[in-house]
Amino acid sequence: MDPERRELSPNEPLLLVILGPTASGKTALSLALAQKFGGEIVNCDSLAMVREFDVGTAKPSAAERGLVPHHLLNVVEPTQYVTAGEYARLAREVLKEINLRGRLPIIVGGTGLYLRALLEGLFSGPQRSEDFRQRLRESAAKRGADHLHQMLRRLDSAAAEKVHGNDTPKLIRAIEVRLASRQKISELWQMGRDPLRGFRILRLGLDPDRAALYERINQRAQRIFEIGLVEETHQLLQKYGAEARPLASLGYKQAVQFLHGEITREQAIQAAQQAHRNYAKRQMTWFRREPAVQWLRGFGDDPQIHEEALRLVAAANR
Repeated sequence: MDPERRELSPNEPLLLVILGPTASGKTALSLALAQKFGGEIVNCDSLAMVREFDVGTAKPSAAERGLVPHHLLNVVEPTQYVTAGEYARLAREVLKEINLRGRLPIIVGGTGLYLRALLEGLFSGPQRSEDFRQRLRESAAKRGADHLHQMLRRLDSAAAEKVHGNDTPKLIRAIEVRLASRQKISELWQMGRDPLRGFRILRLGLDPDRAALYERINQRAQRIFEIGLVEETHQLLQKYGAEARPLASLGYKQAVQFLHGEITREQAIQAAQQAHRNYAKRQMTWFRREPAVQWLRGFGDDPQIHEEALRLVAAANR
């Protein structure tokens, strides 16, 4: 059966998904739609789940959170890591609760693997071992950034082709699966999954002009340094040190390098801008593989995009 036809079956409640690259205006669009259709917003951004990481994460402001209910924001300690499977379990429980209240659930965020785990499910792999993972992290710290990727190439070359060399959590999981279960994660990816059931899914994707998007990204990266990213990073370093893994994420990583005297403030800003532009490009590559996306060719705060999105949601909500 055609995926779009199946997901928009009229016999189930609507689930709205707003996806797109960083700085494309997902928050603005989600707020407008939530207020119009009685929605509640479910965060699908891994960094926005983490407490105390505020300046560099582009979380909805307190005023924005006061307009409509938000879920899965600021629910994870800085020293914790939430896997895609764990996120999917949490989010599915939230979706059930929102549905029981007769409200419209709206998934919003840019973490593609979280979204895929929520909507399509993940394979059943071996249980995680934190001791084993810590040994891999320590080995990578001693032998260099490419060590884990080289190890995965030997163990599962197909997985190594799909996992970026800097994505330490995914590299560790792939190695763990191979050594703990003697199965390749690339093969498990092809096996049965547990897709989300009970909803008809409408995916709205934001696809603004690339040059305009990059300009917004540059402005946002500049602004977060101006409003206190370095100061927040300094506090987090003092409190958690290397235990806070989000300090290696975009923006925070460059602020850490500046605080350590490795680069100048201007170099940190430029590096953060470049890193965010690269991330946006990877996000769009990922999201273009999502099925049945209704693409909106603009930013989420554009009135014309609002009107188009309102029309699509209203038609799906009939």
